[in-house]
Amino acid sequence: MRIVPSSSSAHIDTVLSHAGDLPPLGARFDPLIARSWKRCIQDYGLDPAQPAPPRFVARQVLLDHQDQADELLNVARAGVEQLYRHIAELGYVVLLTDSRGITVQFLGDPDDEAAHRKTGLYLGADWSEDHAGTCAVGTCIKEQQALTCHHHDHFSAHHIGLTCTAVPIFNAQGQLLAVLDISALHSPPSKDSQTFALQLVKQYARMIEDAYFLRRYRDQHILCLDSSREFVLINRHYLLALAEDGSLLAANTAGRRLLAQCALELPVRPSALAPKVNVQQLFDCELSDVFNIPYASADHVRAFRTHRQNALYFAALMEPRRTPPSALDASGGAPRCALDELADDDPLMRKLLARAKRLSSEPLNILLNGETGTGKERLARALHDSGRRATAPFVAINCAAMPESLIESELFGYQPGTFTGARSKGMRGLIQQADGGTLFLDEIGDMPLHLQTRLLRVLAEQEVMPLGADKPIKVDLRVIAASHRDLRQMSDAGQFREDLYYRLNGATLKLPALRERADKGYLIERLFRELSEQRQRPPRLRGDAMSALLGYAWPGNIRELRNVLQYALATCEGEEITVDDLPEECLPSLKLRPAPAVAQAMTVAADPAAQLAECLRRHRWNVSAAARELSLSRPTVYRWMRVYQIVPPNAQE
Repeated sequence: MRIVPSSSSAHIDTVLSHAGDLPPLGARFDPLIARSWKRCIQDYGLDPAQPAPPRFVARQVLLDHQDQADELLNVARAGVEQLYRHIAELGYVVLLTDSRGITVQFLGDPDDEAAHRKTGLYLGADWSEDHAGTCAVGTCIKEQQALTCHHHDHFSAHHIGLTCTAVPIFNAQGQLLAVLDISALHSPPSKDSQTFALQLVKQYARMIEDAYFLRRYRDQHILCLDSSREFVLINRHYLLALAEDGSLLAANTAGRRLLAQCALELPVRPSALAPKVNVQQLFDCELSDVFNIPYASADHVRAFRTHRQNALYFAALMEPRRTPPSALDASGGAPRCALDELADDDPLMRKLLARAKRLSSEPLNILLNGETGTGKERLARALHDSGRRATAPFVAINCAAMPESLIESELFGYQPGTFTGARSKGMRGLIQQADGGTLFLDEIGDMPLHLQTRLLRVLAEQEVMPLGADKPIKVDLRVIAASHRDLRQMSDAGQFREDLYYRLNGATLKLPALRERADKGYLIERLFRELSEQRQRPPRLRGDAMSALLGYAWPGNIRELRNVLQYALATCEGEEITVDDLPEECLPSLKLRPAPAVAQAMTVAADPAAQLAECLRRHRWNVSAAARELSLSRPTVYRWMRVYQIVPPNAQE
């Protein structure tokens, strides 16, 4: 006979006495919690005295759930990570579940992983009410409202030590999309201690919901409303998506409440037969008043009053995303500037590219600076293609990659018979080949000092003297030089000619590192399109892979990003690239860790190779079974086996 602890026994008695129909509910019991207890017993047949252990869905099932929530996960990633940074030091974890209660995203302290798994606070856990009983996520799904399930509010005695706060996230039609939850293993006994937690999660749930709305309707006009003129552009409390005829297509949660207050309602499933709701039914205005908001006043804000309540709201209008022209402008104008392709909405890059456009046709030498791999050669090429020299040659040379003995002959060329092994007809150097166009010198800081002197003469005199020649050859060229090193500092140290530095430095453009850029998503998508366009059926980049790529620090910058995408395209076996198709170094949060049962049987000092080998031996080299225990995919386990050179006994001969 199982002995139930006294605290659990008292909790069980309380649940049973208040979940039935016999005694009236006490004033101290939340009716929402009481309704859930009643459902657990009467509808699901759950027994608080026999709590079910946490249930985790299989790896493939989890991937299916993540796939279905793919677009939301892509949008929610930043909000979930930001929320976790606020609460991590207080011992909370963050869970994002789908509408069925399956945890599709999780952030928590790896040191507490065993305890989190034991209570179900982990990726892949099923928190539906019909399995887990009264809990924040499951009850939030049933009641469609925010709540805190604190300690003894939980139905299961297995969960009475937890405090959990969950808030629903809805789509534009008011249907449940997901649940955002924060939970802690330990907390003060009073439920009032979680009041701030509830407000914080509500704030982030609204941010995620609105970001999802803005993404879904970015091709439509979006009317942003607030009761304050000063905050409408920042707060954007009410969001309404508008068609060109002024009909309302969708609204966020606050927007639907506003419509309800004005006796208006959008159809759950918009169709041609459904009656339209027009913005003029909401506000006392003309349609032109709405679409002219960006031009109506200096602050791009306009005031409107509702018909029904005569309530005042201030409005701003977000215009639809415009599809950028691919080659010629729609009006038949000039080709789109090559510099425009290098960035999207990053402030540093916008400022840099605006300056680059002004410099593209100027007769100035340009110095590009930035970390290795930030795209200096691509910027140099775009500068060339955007200027008046676009039809002339663009010649690039990497001063760091070429042997010192060859730089002089490659740059300046030579006459026939100048040295043993030379071409019988001589050779035009790269400087001469760039005549009329652009010479790009990458890693100019690695050019030997004696060649710097010769290059300085070329720039000063606009003429080149090939090796073995007795008279110079006139050239017309522009030099774009690049370096990841500080040439000014090298010049002060005597490692780079000061006069050459000033000759090259007609203007300086400094490229930001990839980790500092706000448009990483644009760069990932652009490079992915470039690399996959040659394939007949290119795979798509799934949301979990995109989230991992966005969260990675990219020490190798854009060059490393290109390599990672090429690797993923080469190793992907299906129609989509998932997180398991990325190199291990891009997944710092997915380091190999043993499951709790394994951890108890192993020392803390055991290395990952030993952990994996032990797990495989215990499962008689069944990779699928080992992958399930380690919460990894089979391809990832095979990849780890290759990395650590772990070979099954039957394959060692």
